[in-house]
Amino acid sequence: MTGCQGELTGEQFDVYIEDDNGNVIVDETMESLPNGFIDLWLPRDHTYQVIIEHDGKTVESDISTFEGDDTCITTMQLM
Repeated sequence: MTGCQGELTGEQFDVYIEDDNGNVIVDETMESLPNGFIDLWLPRDHTYQVIIEHDGKTVESDISTFEGDDTCITTMQLM
């Protein structure tokens, strides 16, 4: 069994997520888990625009929840 470990554990992140219809799904500050990840549940069969901010750095990405899409996103990097 393998696992992942993120770099920023127990940190606060501003998370904003809109669905493909422009509806705001998440707009809150969230804390990363001991494994360094943020745990989110998003409804299936949509595309989302995700913006995450932390310590003056931002990452923006589109993600989707269709059949066969990744359920663990590890490619978003704060810049």
